[in-house]
Amino acid sequence: MSKSVARVRRALAGAGLDIEPIEIGNATTAQMAADLVGCDVAQIAKSIMFRDESSGDAILFVTSGANQVDLEAAGTVAGTPLGRADAALIRAQTGFAIGGVSPVGHLTPPRAFFDPDLLRFDEVWAAAGTPRHLFGIAPGRLMEISGAQRADFTA
Repeated sequence: MSKSVARVRRALAGAGLDIEPIEIGNATTAQMAADLVGCDVAQIAKSIMFRDESSGDAILFVTSGANQVDLEAAGTVAGTPLGRADAALIRAQTGFAIGGVSPVGHLTPPRAFFDPDLLRFDEVWAAAGTPRHLFGIAPGRLMEISGAQRADFTA
């Protein structure tokens, strides 16, 4: 098991959850992940990272796989100008590579915001540290354990 998946498992267990990430195969899009796990694309909880242009820190936006983050709206809810977070920043702050960023288990937990569209489902699926691993969870619980604030930031 990869160190990244193990870190996600520890974060889930530390939150009192008995959730085991599953290996689904390599998914490079939310639609591919949904097809592989057998759910609607809107049930994929994408972890989208931006760079806080003031502090240089990464900020996490957990959004439905059916939605796109609106950069201007995201900057408004974050209260700061946002820019592109490169792979080095994401790896340094979260410990995850792009494509496998989990909403939980970060080396340094980022400020996080949560798409309310995910809350309409009983279960959503999020990356578990690699592009090949996901875990299913109730969206309200995911919002809680990720430390994310509910906010409208999608187009």
